[in-house]
Amino acid sequence: MDKINLHRIPSQPFVRQGKAPTITQSPNKAFLEHLNEAMQPAALKISKHASDRLAERNIHISEVEWAHITDKVNEAKSKGIKESLVLMEQAALIVSAKNATVITAMDRMEAKDQLFTNIDGTIVLS
Repeated sequence: MDKINLHRIPSQPFVRQGKAPTITQSPNKAFLEHLNEAMQPAALKISKHASDRLAERNIHISEVEWAHITDKVNEAKSKGIKESLVLMEQAALIVSAKNATVITAMDRMEAKDQLFTNIDGTIVLS
């Protein structure tokens, strides 16, 4: 990397001497493509624990329902929610909106008398 020398001339701003810095860009993607990728909502991941609970409790969530949950979790994240409770007809999920990860799952009957802590938002789906 080249040295950049700055010299101050009285009553004038700093003047730069030397080569201008270069900005590297991926040869395959333009900036706008990178920006659009970054703006895409994150797909939800399912932790091993949550995956085990879904299987143990025989909870089946369709692709359409997962897409709806993902949309709502991303919406919650945009509003500053970090940890949310997602209530569905058949299940209750604890989801880290911050990490886009389902942490645990239980069926609604099991969730009926539970106390949920460490959440800062609730998403109710019908």
